Amino acid sequence: MKIYIVRHGETDYNLNGIVQGSGVDSSLNETGREQARHFHDKYKNEGFELVITSGLRRTQETVQGFIDDGIPWEVHPEITEMSWGEHEGKSGTPESIAEFNAIKRGWSEGAIDGRVGGGESARELSTRLQRFIDHLPDRPESKILICSHGRAMCGLVTLLLGEHISRMNEHTHNNLGLWIGELKPEGHYEFHLRNDRSHLPGPVKPGKW
Repeated sequence: MKIYIVRHGETDYNLNGIVQGSGVDSSLNETGREQARHFHDKYKNEGFELVITSGLRRTQETVQGFIDDGIPWEVHPEITEMSWGEHEGKSGTPESIAEFNAIKRGWSEGAIDGRVGGGESARELSTRLQRFIDHLPDRPESKILICSHGRAMCGLVTLLLGEHISRMNEHTHNNLGLWIGELKPEGHYEFHLRNDRSHLPGPVKPGKW
């Protein structure tokens, strides 16, 4: 099985440094829609047999071109964005950014029950992402396109690599960054493309939250 995992396109929340998370159902902005068009143009003949998104509209809008092509589409809530609790829908402040960075450091050190703003812990994120991963080997499709979110994808690719969730800070990406991986006999996935944005024009902007 080959999986193509892409982060959703840019939203105004991304552009303006406003926290999204699982509780904010934002749409792509014009840049995000353009990114989605470029991605579809490059991969429309890739032969995807299934498209999977979270339940949030920014993931669906990113891959809508493939859905419109008639490729079967499924919504899997397990791959939705992490909950950032009380910070969702708000601009990052020095205090909230400091909290986020401290919790992230804690996750890397194994304190995976830490929560940002009373939201979701890394352990809870890992549990639901693992449920999603566990169902993949039983699927009949051989080539799947998956569209998810920034922090959720950090966790997803970490677990797909067979690593502990505490290492998810090592696997970052940008809007419309693409990872391509293949299931190996040992049971983990090997990625030969990581955060690729060669399908997009212009410079790469760093992602936020």
